[in-house]
Amino acid sequence: MGTVFDAWQFSQALSEVGWATGISAPLLQERQRQRLGQVLAAARAGSSLYARRLRGLPDGPEALARLAPVTRQELMDHFADWVSDPALVLDELRAFTADADRIGEPFLGRYLVWESSGTSGMPGIFVQDARCLALYDALESLRRHPVRPLQRWLDPLGLGERIAFVGATSGHFASYISVERLRRLQPWLAPSIQSFSILEPLDRLVDNLNRFAPTALASYPTAAALLGDEAQAGRLHMPSLREVWTGGETLGRAVRERVQHQLGASIRNSYGASEFLAMAWECAQGHLHLNSDWVLLEPVDEHHRPVPAGEPSASVLLTHLGNTVQPLIRYDLGDQIVFSAQACECGSALPVIEVQGRRDDTLQVAGRRGRRVALLPLALSTVLEEQAQLFDFQLCQRDEHTLLLRLPQRAAEGRQALAAGRRVLQAFAQAQGAAPLTVQGELGVAVPRGRSGKACRILPRREGG
Repeated sequence: MGTVFDAWQFSQALSEVGWATGISAPLLQERQRQRLGQVLAAARAGSSLYARRLRGLPDGPEALARLAPVTRQELMDHFADWVSDPALVLDELRAFTADADRIGEPFLGRYLVWESSGTSGMPGIFVQDARCLALYDALESLRRHPVRPLQRWLDPLGLGERIAFVGATSGHFASYISVERLRRLQPWLAPSIQSFSILEPLDRLVDNLNRFAPTALASYPTAAALLGDEAQAGRLHMPSLREVWTGGETLGRAVRERVQHQLGASIRNSYGASEFLAMAWECAQGHLHLNSDWVLLEPVDEHHRPVPAGEPSASVLLTHLGNTVQPLIRYDLGDQIVFSAQACECGSALPVIEVQGRRDDTLQVAGRRGRRVALLPLALSTVLEEQAQLFDFQLCQRDEHTLLLRLPQRAAEGRQALAAGRRVLQAFAQAQGAAPLTVQGELGVAVPRGRSGKACRILPRREGG
């Protein structure tokens, strides 16, 4: 069965991405401005939803700051007006993504389709044509910093690698579809690229990985940490493993150091989403560089006002500069990001960002001065990981004065872990200005994962819940 690929589009994307990889910041901004003008023109012509929103605004990039942001809910509610190809019918796409037997299959013979996990609200359906996929392929090929550059030079096709993807394999999710697409495009590599479900029993997953013996592992940070514990316990044996590629979740320093030690492999982190698959890759300095020649991220506060570099945003507005079939312009992504005000030591002009989690995961608790205090998911995860040495947990909000910490440990070990977690959470909340917090505990509870395979570690209180 074939997949969506156009050799000419790929060669063009390679040329454009390669040319821009080492250019100066002014040239990068000019290329960004040109592409933004093209995307706005295409949206006016092809998407009636965006044509209405852009009516009366300037033709060029000056329109961006005056364009009201859009949400996933709004776009999905007006899907037919959003997309530029009338053949893309939402009910047909939903039926397509509901069929697990069609994972990775082209839709209408010319589109690749994946669904978002829905962890932050309504699940989205995202469509890529050959041009958009060529862009992702080029960014993956040229921008991801190799851990072993000499090995990549000696083996550019990766013929000596055995790559294991550990994630969700039962749905039309971007990561899994991308792996399956790669196997179909390069069938001679298919035996050395295998997918393993994170949702299967852990002992079976460990046995399968032991037999496959990967040299590279791609997964979520929480899944990599879980496998690291299995390696430390002597059950998981991957002596040839040299690289771990993480993405899809926030990677904290403590988890990075722990996984590198337990698995004996270097980590390379990435940042992407269903809306734009390859937003940022780590450089040799360990910093995430945004591919800003192809994607715009505007850090904003709760009222969609710009947030300066160095300060965390409440959300970011995404503009995709390569997808005209399903335009995304000032799309409220919901991620909390900090843009660095400093240039990176690696010399790249691409902006450095730090991803702090999702806005929807922020816990709002009572403050000492009568105002609510926001506890960011990255901060909560960091104190539990670095100060309490807890890596497998779920933190739920009961009310504005009460948190529930669920841990897999039992008996004395569990009580000790819970005491450590309670201590650091209460101290952190107090330092943030929160009123005294009660931290309840449940022991012997496995951390649940959603359909996408991501761990549900921070659960805020939902209105009405």
